[in-house]
Amino acid sequence: MKVVAVNGSARRDGNTAMLLRTVFEPLVTVGHECELIELAGKRISGCNGCGKCDLILDRTCSGITDDGNPVIDAMISADALLLGSPVYYGDVTAAMKAIIERAGQVGRKNGRVWARKPGAAVVAVRRAGALHAFDSLNHFFLIGEMLIVGSSYWNVGIGREKGEVELDEEGMATMRRLGENMAWVLDRLHA
Repeated sequence: MKVVAVNGSARRDGNTAMLLRTVFEPLVTVGHECELIELAGKRISGCNGCGKCDLILDRTCSGITDDGNPVIDAMISADALLLGSPVYYGDVTAAMKAIIERAGQVGRKNGRVWARKPGAAVVAVRRAGALHAFDSLNHFFLIGEMLIVGSSYWNVGIGREKGEVELDEEGMATMRRLGENMAWVLDRLHA
Protein backbone atom coordinates (compact mmCIF):
# COMPACT_ATOMS: atom_id res chain seq x y z
CA MET A 1 0.00 0.00 0.00
CA LYS A 2 1.11 3.55 -0.69
CA VAL A 3 0.82 6.42 1.78
CA VAL A 4 1.24 9.95 0.45
CA ALA A 5 1.95 12.83 2.81
CA VAL A 6 1.49 16.41 1.65
CA ASN A 7 3.56 18.90 3.62
CA GLY A 8 2.02 22.37 3.44
CA SER A 9 4.98 24.13 5.05
CA ALA A 10 6.76 26.94 3.24
CA ARG A 11 9.99 25.54 4.73
CA ARG A 12 11.34 22.41 3.06
CA ASP A 13 12.50 19.68 5.47
CA GLY A 14 11.35 21.63 8.51
CA ASN A 15 9.40 20.53 11.58
CA THR A 16 6.29 19.45 9.66
CA ALA A 17 8.38 17.22 7.37
CA MET A 18 10.10 15.73 10.42
CA LEU A 19 6.75 14.87 11.97
CA LEU A 20 5.47 13.29 8.75
CA ARG A 21 8.65 11.23 8.33
CA THR A 22 8.20 9.98 11.89
CA VAL A 23 4.70 8.78 10.97
CA PHE A 24 6.30 6.95 8.01
CA GLU A 25 8.72 4.95 10.19
CA PRO A 26 6.25 2.26 11.39
CA LEU A 27 4.58 2.18 7.97
CA VAL A 28 7.84 1.46 6.17
CA THR A 29 8.79 -1.14 8.79
CA VAL A 30 5.76 -3.25 7.86
CA GLY A 31 6.26 -2.80 4.11
CA HIS A 32 4.16 0.18 3.07
CA GLU A 33 5.51 2.61 0.48
CA CYS A 34 5.62 6.24 1.62
CA GLU A 35 6.03 9.44 -0.37
CA LEU A 36 6.47 12.95 1.01
CA ILE A 37 5.36 15.81 -1.22
CA GLU A 38 6.60 19.21 -0.09
CA LEU A 39 4.60 22.24 -1.23
CA ALA A 40 7.54 24.56 -0.47
CA GLY A 41 8.65 26.27 -3.67
CA LYS A 42 5.60 25.15 -5.62
CA ARG A 43 3.16 27.61 -7.16
CA ILE A 44 -0.34 26.54 -6.10
CA SER A 45 -3.44 28.70 -6.29
CA GLY A 46 -6.75 28.14 -4.56
CA CYS A 47 -9.93 27.16 -6.37
CA ASN A 48 -11.14 29.94 -8.68
CA GLY A 49 -14.69 28.62 -8.95
CA CYS A 50 -14.53 28.17 -12.74
CA GLY A 51 -16.63 24.98 -12.66
CA LYS A 52 -14.50 23.16 -15.23
CA CYS A 53 -14.18 20.19 -12.87
CA ASP A 54 -17.94 19.71 -13.37
CA LEU A 55 -17.46 19.46 -17.14
CA ILE A 56 -14.03 17.92 -17.71
CA LEU A 57 -14.02 14.77 -15.62
CA ASP A 58 -10.36 13.83 -15.97
CA ARG A 59 -9.37 13.89 -12.27
CA THR A 60 -7.54 17.19 -12.69
CA CYS A 61 -8.22 20.81 -11.91
CA SER A 62 -8.73 21.97 -15.51
CA GLY A 63 -9.20 25.63 -14.64
CA ILE A 64 -5.75 26.43 -13.25
CA THR A 65 -2.29 25.78 -14.66
CA ASP A 66 0.23 25.59 -11.83
CA ASP A 67 1.91 22.93 -9.68
CA GLY A 68 -1.35 21.70 -8.14
CA ASN A 69 -2.34 18.88 -10.49
CA PRO A 70 0.72 16.67 -9.89
CA VAL A 71 0.02 16.90 -6.15
CA ILE A 72 -3.66 16.09 -6.65
CA ASP A 73 -2.73 13.15 -8.90
CA ALA A 74 -0.36 11.73 -6.27
CA MET A 75 -3.07 12.11 -3.63
CA ILE A 76 -5.61 10.27 -5.78
CA SER A 77 -3.18 7.41 -6.47
CA ALA A 78 -2.47 6.90 -2.75
CA ASP A 79 -4.10 4.26 -0.60
CA ALA A 80 -3.91 6.60 2.41
CA LEU A 81 -3.23 10.31 2.93
CA LEU A 82 -1.43 12.41 5.49
CA LEU A 83 -1.91 16.15 5.36
CA GLY A 84 0.63 18.14 7.36
CA SER A 85 0.84 21.85 8.03
CA PRO A 86 2.50 24.23 10.41
CA VAL A 87 0.24 26.78 12.06
CA TYR A 88 0.23 30.13 10.26
CA TYR A 89 -1.90 32.76 11.95
CA GLY A 90 -4.02 30.16 13.70
CA ASP A 91 -4.68 27.90 10.70
CA VAL A 92 -3.09 25.85 7.92
CA THR A 93 -0.84 27.50 5.36
CA ALA A 94 -2.27 29.11 2.23
CA ALA A 95 -0.66 26.42 0.05
CA MET A 96 -2.31 23.66 2.08
CA LYS A 97 -5.65 25.43 1.94
CA ALA A 98 -5.31 25.74 -1.85
CA ILE A 99 -4.64 22.01 -2.22
CA ILE A 100 -7.56 21.18 0.07
CA GLU A 101 -9.92 23.36 -2.00
CA ARG A 102 -8.87 22.01 -5.36
CA ALA A 103 -8.33 18.35 -4.45
CA GLY A 104 -11.64 18.38 -2.64
CA GLN A 105 -13.51 19.62 -5.69
CA VAL A 106 -11.69 17.34 -8.13
CA GLY A 107 -12.39 14.34 -5.90
CA ARG A 108 -16.07 15.11 -5.45
CA LYS A 109 -16.67 15.68 -9.15
CA ASN A 110 -14.79 12.56 -10.26
CA GLY A 111 -16.64 9.75 -8.51
CA ARG A 112 -15.89 10.64 -4.89
CA VAL A 113 -12.28 9.42 -5.11
CA TRP A 114 -11.61 10.14 -1.43
CA ALA A 115 -14.43 7.98 -0.05
CA ARG A 116 -13.29 5.32 2.43
CA LYS A 117 -9.61 6.16 2.02
CA PRO A 118 -7.78 6.52 5.37
CA GLY A 119 -6.42 9.95 6.21
CA ALA A 120 -4.73 11.72 9.09
CA ALA A 121 -3.80 15.28 9.92
CA VAL A 122 -0.40 16.31 11.33
CA VAL A 123 0.32 19.78 12.71
CA ALA A 124 3.54 21.53 13.75
CA VAL A 125 2.99 24.42 16.12
CA ARG A 126 5.09 26.93 18.01
CA ARG A 127 2.54 27.92 20.62
CA ALA A 128 -1.18 28.15 19.77
CA GLY A 129 -3.65 27.42 16.98
CA ALA A 130 -2.80 23.74 16.58
CA LEU A 131 -6.30 22.41 17.19
CA HIS A 132 -7.86 24.83 14.73
CA ALA A 133 -5.35 23.81 12.03
CA PHE A 134 -5.89 20.14 12.95
CA ASP A 135 -9.63 20.66 12.57
CA SER A 136 -9.20 22.39 9.19
CA LEU A 137 -7.26 19.40 7.85
CA ASN A 138 -9.79 16.94 9.25
CA HIS A 139 -12.62 18.77 7.49
CA PHE A 140 -11.08 17.72 4.16
CA PHE A 141 -11.22 14.09 5.28
CA LEU A 142 -14.75 14.34 6.61
CA ILE A 143 -16.31 16.04 3.59
CA GLY A 144 -14.46 13.57 1.35
CA GLU A 145 -16.04 10.63 3.21
CA MET A 146 -12.62 9.46 4.36
CA LEU A 147 -11.74 7.40 7.42
CA ILE A 148 -9.82 9.51 9.94
CA VAL A 149 -7.01 7.70 11.72
CA GLY A 150 -6.08 8.94 15.16
CA SER A 151 -3.29 8.41 17.64
CA SER A 152 -2.70 8.44 21.37
CA TYR A 153 -3.29 12.21 21.45
CA TRP A 154 -3.85 15.01 18.94
CA ASN A 155 -1.38 14.65 16.05
CA VAL A 156 0.60 17.74 17.02
CA GLY A 157 4.31 18.39 17.48
CA ILE A 158 5.62 21.47 19.27
CA GLY A 159 8.63 23.41 18.03
CA ARG A 160 9.53 26.63 16.28
CA GLU A 161 13.09 26.35 14.95
CA LYS A 162 13.98 23.51 12.59
CA GLY A 163 14.42 20.31 14.57
CA GLU A 164 12.74 21.50 17.76
CA VAL A 165 9.80 19.12 17.25
CA GLU A 166 12.23 16.23 17.77
CA LEU A 167 12.60 17.46 21.36
CA ASP A 168 8.85 17.07 21.90
CA GLU A 169 8.92 13.49 23.19
CA GLU A 170 5.15 13.18 23.49
CA GLY A 171 4.62 14.65 20.02
CA MET A 172 7.12 12.25 18.45
CA ALA A 173 5.56 9.28 20.28
CA THR A 174 2.16 10.43 19.01
CA MET A 175 3.48 10.45 15.43
CA ARG A 176 4.94 6.95 15.75
CA ARG A 177 1.65 5.65 17.16
CA LEU A 178 -0.20 7.37 14.30
CA GLY A 179 1.99 5.45 11.84
CA GLU A 180 1.24 2.19 13.66
CA ASN A 181 -2.49 2.92 13.60
CA MET A 182 -2.41 3.86 9.91
CA ALA A 183 -0.61 0.59 9.12
CA TRP A 184 -3.22 -1.35 11.11
CA VAL A 185 -6.10 0.34 9.27
CA LEU A 186 -4.49 -0.24 5.86
CA ASP A 187 -3.87 -3.88 6.65
CA ARG A 188 -7.49 -4.40 7.74
CA LEU A 189 -8.99 -2.53 4.78
CA HIS A 190 -6.92 -4.40 2.22
CA ALA A 191 -6.85 -7.88 3.79
